[in-house]
Amino acid sequence: MNETIIIDIARQAVYLVLKASAPMLLASLVVGLVISILQTVTSIQEQTLTFVPKLIAVFLVLIIAGSWIMNSLKDYMIDLYSNFSFYINSL
Repeated sequence: MNETIIIDIARQAVYLVLKASAPMLLASLVVGLVISILQTVTSIQEQTLTFVPKLIAVFLVLIIAGSWIMNSLKDYMIDLYSNFSFYINSL
C-alpha cells in the first residue's frame, strides 16, 4: 500500500466525519445563536440556559438525519472492505 492510497483513505474518512457531523453542529450553532440573541434582548445572563435547547436540537437532528448518516458510514465501510484485496496487493 503506497502513500497515495493511505492519503486517499484518510481524506475520505475526514470528509465523511465532516459530512456526518455538519447537521448536528449547524443545528447547535443556530440554536445557540437564537438563544444568545434572546438572552441579549431580555438581559438574562444565564450561561446554562443554552445547554438544554442545544441538546434537544442535536437529538432531533439525529432522529431526522440518523438514517442518512448511517447509510453514509455503511457505504464508506462497504467501499473500504470491498477494496481490501486491492490494498493488500499493492503492498
